[in-house]
Order: sequence, then C-alpha cells, then structure tokens
Amino acid sequence: MEKNAEKVWTNCLKIIKDIVEWQHFKTWFEPIKPISIKNNILVIQVPSQFFFEYLEEHYVNLLAKTLKRELGKEARLEYRIMVDSGSKNKEPLMMDIPGQGYKMYPNNEMDFPLIINNPVKNPFVIPGLKKMQIDPQLNPVYLFDSFIEGDCNRVARRAGKTVAEKPGANSFNPLVLYGGVGLGKTHLAQAIGNEVKRTHPNRVVLYVSSEKFINQFMDHSRNNAINDFIHFYQLIDVLIVDDVQFFAKAEKSQDALFAIFNHLHQSGKQLVLTSDKPPKDLEGVQERLLSRFRWGLSADLQVPDYETRIEILERKMKHDGLEMPKEVVKYIAYNISNNVRELEGALISLLAQSSLNRREIDLDLAKKVLRNFVKSSSKEITIETIQKMVCDYFDVPYDKLLQKTRKREIVQARQITMYLAKAFTKNSLKTIGEHFGGRDHTTVIHSCQTVKDLMDTDGVFRENVLELQQKVQLAAM
Repeated sequence: MEKNAEKVWTNCLKIIKDIVEWQHFKTWFEPIKPISIKNNILVIQVPSQFFFEYLEEHYVNLLAKTLKRELGKEARLEYRIMVDSGSKNKEPLMMDIPGQGYKMYPNNEMDFPLIINNPVKNPFVIPGLKKMQIDPQLNPVYLFDSFIEGDCNRVARRAGKTVAEKPGANSFNPLVLYGGVGLGKTHLAQAIGNEVKRTHPNRVVLYVSSEKFINQFMDHSRNNAINDFIHFYQLIDVLIVDDVQFFAKAEKSQDALFAIFNHLHQSGKQLVLTSDKPPKDLEGVQERLLSRFRWGLSADLQVPDYETRIEILERKMKHDGLEMPKEVVKYIAYNISNNVRELEGALISLLAQSSLNRREIDLDLAKKVLRNFVKSSSKEITIETIQKMVCDYFDVPYDKLLQKTRKREIVQARQITMYLAKAFTKNSLKTIGEHFGGRDHTTVIHSCQTVKDLMDTDGVFRENVLELQQKVQLAAM
C-alpha cells in the first residue's frame, strides 16, 4: 500500500525534532512541505535554492537516516524548489531537483565506526581488521582555518596545532580541551583529527563521543565481547573522545577507557579529550583516570570577546559568499555573546528569513528575526554608562574625568563624553554638567561644539568619536 507523504514526513519530523536544536528545527524543517510519494521517492517543497543547498550540505545524512526508517533502504528524496518568477504579480515557479548529495548508510546506521566497503553490523569483530579501513568519523568542515583565534582560545588552538603536527610526539598528551557549550571544543578537536589525516595520511584517527563509546561498550558487554571492543580502540593512532564528563558513574566504561588510555599512551599514540569543565572538577570519574587526564595539557576555551565575534561572523559570511551591512554584523556580535553556536545560529536564522521573505537584510529585519536570540533590556543608556565606555576606550580613570585638569587627553575624553551624553540621553544640559563635577550648561555646550569642530579637522579624532558612537548605539539596541 502506497504511503501518505504527509504522514511519512510527520514521522520523520518527530525523529528530527529530538535530534536538532529547537531554533534550527524551526528555521530549516518547519517551512518544508511534503508534496508526494511514489516508488519510495518522497518529494518535499523548500522555499528557495538557498534552503535546498543548506539542507544538502548540513542535514543530508539526517534526512537519509530518518527517511530510510520510514520507507526502507531504497528510500530517496527529491526537492521541489520555489523560484522567484521575477514579477510580484506571478506565483513563484517550481523546480524539481533530486537530492544529489543523498547518502544511504549500511544497516549499522552510524551506531559504530564505519568500515569502508564492508556493511557489517559490528566492525569490532572482523577477523584480520585492517587499520586503514577505519572511518575517522570526522566532519570535514571542522578545520583550523575556520576556527577563529582570539584571546578566548589562543592557548587551546596553538596546542591543538602542535598536537596535529606531531601526534603522540609532544608534551600535550593527552590534550584536554574544556569550556562551556558552543565555544568550539568539538570543532577544535575534530580540526586536530582532520589536520593529522592531511599531514600524516598513514595515521589512524578516530573521533567518538563519550555517549557512543559507552553504548558500544554496553553492547559488547552483553555479547561477552569486551576484549574485541578494547582491541579495536587500541588500533587507533589518534583517539579523540568528546564530552568525557558523561563518563561520570559509568564505572565499567571507565575501566575500558582506562585500559585503552594506558595502551595508547604507552605506545606513543595521541589522545585528545573534551569536557565541559577542567579535569579537577569532573565528578564521578575515577581518580586514576583523572590523574592521567592531567598528564598532558588542559586548555580552556572561553566566551569570545566582541571583536572575535565580529571576526567569526565575517569569516562565516566570506566562506558562504554572503554579504551583510556592517551595522547588522555589529548588532549580532554585540547581542549574541554566550557562545559561537548561538552566534552562527542567529546568522543562519537571519539569512533563512531573508530568503523566505525575499527581503534585503537590514537592521530592522535583524531586530525582528533575532528577538528570540538577543538579550532584552528595558533600561535606557545613562550618563554613567557613557562615562564608563569612554574611560575604558581611552584608558582614563573615572575620577580624572570629573576633576579640573588641563591635560589634553583628559579634556578631550570629557568633551566626547558630554557630546555623546547629549546625543544619546534625555538629560538636560544642566544635568549632564552636574555629572562632571558640577560643571554648568555652558561648559557642555562648549564641549559639544569643540567635538564637532575637531571631527571636521582631525581624522583620528573623528574615527575615535564614530567608533564610540557605534558602541553606544549597540548598547542602546
């Protein structure tokens, strides 16, 4: 009996919804409409060419696996793309394209490291397993070139480069990368693996999440095949284990990891681990494992600063061939400050909505689209806020700003602060003057005029004022 396209797609969405982040699901899967199904080929309608390309690049494997569960191993996907007809009065044109990047996996469905050209359920027990057959499970997108270096991650990135250049033959073994969610631990860990594969093609690299490692161990334990499990991992030259904090209380899995760790380390192999906290703060992990985690280097990844966030966005835009007004880039960078993942998610959502609505990206659209991302604040910009910004910018002590002094750098900083306070607050000239050691309104008027005159004649001074204006504007958004 022919299955209903709507029902098949609904079942697929139930699976996808549990896997992808809510914002990504809302952006990339909710707009999709199932059209028809015939001969195990599901046709889905997407809003634009941009949508089609993004799905093929980022979610093709997920779509393949979920559709295979519904329609069987012969399942295929086709896209119906809405194309602008060039006239506002005409309906969008439709273009059907088969999923060119669509891949089908063997029956193991990625539960275990894949063995090339060998679709068996359990690769750990293959007699005479050859090391070069092991798929590294690396995402080719995660490279050092796409990992932006800043003060927040400089030590970690440079240590990663050292490890990639001389895996197992450096003092950073193991290399433990730790930090909060979305700060780039997985990116950097996989970048190490990809670089090793590029520069040392004969080295066997494997990336595995701790969750998958634990599940594999449990499966082999039930089948009395723990020795096969451990033997498999002892074949690896560079082992990357992601999110080791999830080993907490998994005692028997920790025993296996301990045996694997000892063998690899003693054999001069490289270990790279990631965690959401430093080894000393990992609770529920055996002390003997923690002591080995501390043998090498523990490097943290912190929240990127404003300038680094701008660079991340600009690099992402350049990579994807995108253009966006500078003010929008600054708006996103200022308001999305928690982690890199949210930063890229906000950019993607903005691009998707621009494509859906066929509207140019501007600040108004950014504010509308990103209201679910940005931090909300109802407080107005105050004179004190501007004073602090200017003091930080020029490295001037706050108390000096209020004192009577004729030092040029202090006088100019005070004048600029008054100028910005007049432009960005609702305070009277008298109130502004009172915030600067009790000066009167005529001093404020003189300061504002002086700033305007200097901006016309002094290029460096003008750049400083304009940059400070942008900072205040961003703070007011």
